[in-house]
Amino acid sequence: MTKMEVPFPDLLARLADTSRSLSVSALYRLSDLSREDFATLRSTWPTIPVQRRRQMMHMLVEISEGNFEVDFEPVARMALNDDDAEVRVAAIEGLWESEDAALVPPLLRLLTDDPSEMVRAAAAAGLGQFLLLHELGKLPPHLGGQAEAALLEVVDRPDQDPEVRRRATESLGYSSHERVPEIIEAAYYDDDEKMRASAVFAMGRSADSRWLPTILEELKSINPEMRYEAARAAGELEAREAVPILVDLIDDPDREVQEAAIWALGEIGGSQAQQALEAVIEEGDEFLREAAEEALDTLMLMHGSPEFPLFMLDEPDELEEFDDEDAAE
Repeated sequence: MTKMEVPFPDLLARLADTSRSLSVSALYRLSDLSREDFATLRSTWPTIPVQRRRQMMHMLVEISEGNFEVDFEPVARMALNDDDAEVRVAAIEGLWESEDAALVPPLLRLLTDDPSEMVRAAAAAGLGQFLLLHELGKLPPHLGGQAEAALLEVVDRPDQDPEVRRRATESLGYSSHERVPEIIEAAYYDDDEKMRASAVFAMGRSADSRWLPTILEELKSINPEMRYEAARAAGELEAREAVPILVDLIDDPDREVQEAAIWALGEIGGSQAQQALEAVIEEGDEFLREAAEEALDTLMLMHGSPEFPLFMLDEPDELEEFDDEDAAE
């Protein structure tokens, strides 16, 4: 402990004090806790007012999204058992980047047993990451199978809350189970517009080109939520056919659609996408420029420049010859 650093119990007392503003610097102290400090946090946590616990968890999630060096995962795991549903949802959100197989059982418990619809929906969404790991062979098969079976059961229950079924459908987009295409199709023709949007979301996760005509059609939807999901799905599928429409969507009246279209162009790559992103960087407003810069970085990293594509880096003999000639000049 440095001279200026307060003892951890005192820090927790300050964090719990609702008469004080919640200090971001103090919240950073919850990263990489020692065993002793974590034990102190765990015993103190239930005594912190619920509104303050909500604030703390939401801010920890926000900090994690902007700083990959912090580790609040133990705090989030603890908060999965919080008495408050909003805190449990934030805890699940704080664990969405984790690939620890030990999280599957508690997420399954929350999906099947939690009394709160929003917690069950968050758990259904959180299990998507583990279905992807299952498909990639990075998860013990029995855990992947349990997650898949639980999500299939959710979508099969017509009495299940719509939001939970939506999130389960989205997560199943990662699954290669033979039933998934029919589930996505049924969701796409559902009367609920939000369920239809979730179906397009799942199409993007599926890595299945059968959905491309539908995605191209929904890029022109009158519903901005559908245009947004279709743009994301086109990017996930790296659909070159979608590039001209995505370029047009850069001028969409909806900001989120604009951002999704720019993101998708970075994922897809190609000269037309690169030119469009460079034009946004030159002429767009600050919001669009920042999105385009990130997308262009992704494009260059994943695909290289059309003038000097990445596949050239796999030709050492040709590169050596080029270097020799260049040196000679």
